[in-house]
Parts: sequence; C-alpha cells; structure tokens
Amino acid sequence: MATKWYRAIAYQSPGDGGEDGWDVIFPDLPGCVSQGDTALDAMKNAKEALALHVEGLIAESIALPPESELSAPDEGWAAEIPKQHPVSALLETAIPGKNIRVDVTMDRALVERLDTAASREGTTRSGYLAQAVREKLQRSRELT
Repeated sequence: MATKWYRAIAYQSPGDGGEDGWDVIFPDLPGCVSQGDTALDAMKNAKEALALHVEGLIAESIALPPESELSAPDEGWAAEIPKQHPVSALLETAIPGKNIRVDVTMDRALVERLDTAASREGTTRSGYLAQAVREKLQRSRELT
C-alpha cells in the first residue's frame, strides 16, 4: 500500500477552564486538525485525523498535496498559533487504493444488525465493514 508523509505541528494552547492542551495542524492540509491533553496524545490523534482527511479527499476526487518536508518554510501558519515552541513531526499515512468487490457470507440477523448500525452512523454496509477491519487490524498491531 502506498504511503505519504505530511508535516504535523503540535503546540500547547490554553483550553477551556484554564487547562492547557495541545493542538495539531497540518500546514499542507488545511482543515486537518487534532487535539490532545499531551503532545503525545495530540500526535496520536493527529495520525487518525490525517488518515480520515486523506480518505475524504480521495473520496471526493481531490488531488492530494505533495509530501511535506520537515524543514519546509513557514507559509503563514506560524502566525495562527501561540508563541510557544511548536513541535514538528512527519506523520505517515496510508493512501487508500482502488476498491475491489468481495463476497462475504454472514447470518441474516447479523447482516440486519450491521445495516442498522451502518445506517445509524451514516455510512454503508461496505464502509462499516471496512472501518471495523481497520480498527481490528490496528488493535492487533498494538498488541504486538
């Protein structure tokens, strides 16, 4: 599976109630943002936000920007964040490939439950199954 690397910039920001948190922006992907209680949490969440953002761009047939360089010059993003020292990192994301059709056999009652759950989340049966597989694979990777 193809991958791309995009620059993520984490910075500490004041949260509601005076508690500090961390925000993450992707200068090359406007609108792709993340947050977390710590820099590590924010970057972990940013990896998921990046994957979802890239999937959305591909689903809408929007060309992905070129991969980022960690040392790329500031193109205005720095003015948008507080003056604390930002933390930059390159995050890798998988680029979804071409969809293929697969046949799956399941119990009728399970398929009905699947369809209900997919509808409740505003997705399709295929989309719901694909997300379930991604989550299961991620959990398996975390255990190894």
